[in-house]
Amino acid sequence: MSRIGKLPVPVPDGVEVDIDGLTVTVRGPRGELTRVMPEGVSLSRDDDGSVVVTPDGSSRTELSRWGLVRTLVSNLVTGVNTGYSKSLELVGVGYRAAPKGSDVELQVGYSHPVLIEAPEGISFEVPQPTRLVVNGIDKVLVGQIAANIRKVRPPEPYKGKGIKYEGETVRRKAGKAAGR
Repeated sequence: MSRIGKLPVPVPDGVEVDIDGLTVTVRGPRGELTRVMPEGVSLSRDDDGSVVVTPDGSSRTELSRWGLVRTLVSNLVTGVNTGYSKSLELVGVGYRAAPKGSDVELQVGYSHPVLIEAPEGISFEVPQPTRLVVNGIDKVLVGQIAANIRKVRPPEPYKGKGIKYEGETVRRKAGKAAGR
C-alpha cells in the first residue's frame, strides 16, 4: 500500500484539471501544463473535485507507479497555482550574473561571458550579482535549467569556488601538505 499514492490530490480554487485516459491537462493562474502519465494506474475525480490515483492491478510495477503518478499530478497542480523556483549562488572573486533581456549572462572565470538562454516558461531573476533565481511552472524544467547553469562551473572542493545551489554545502578538501 503506497502511503503517498493513496492520498488524493487537492485541487485549489482557480485550477482546472482535465483527465483524458492517461493524459492530464492542468490550467491555472500561471499557465497550462499537460503530461502523459505512465501505464498501470487510473486517474479519476473525487466528489469534492480532488484527483484520485488508483493502481490497475497489484503487480510490482503498477504499485511502484502509483505514488509516482500521484506526485506528478500534485507537481502539475502546484506549478500552475504557485510555480517553482530554484536559487543558485555564485562563489568566487569576480563571479557574477547579469540579466540580458530574458536571458542571463554569467562571468565565472572564463575568458568570455557565458550566455544562458531562457526557454519558454522559464524566467531568471538576479536579486544580487552573486545570486540567480530560476522561476517557472514546470518543476522538471526548472530543476533541469538550474542543473545546466550549475554545470557551467560546478563548485570545486579546494576553495569552494563555482556555482552552487542555495543551501548546498561543498565538502572541502585539505590543501597540499607542506614539504619537508
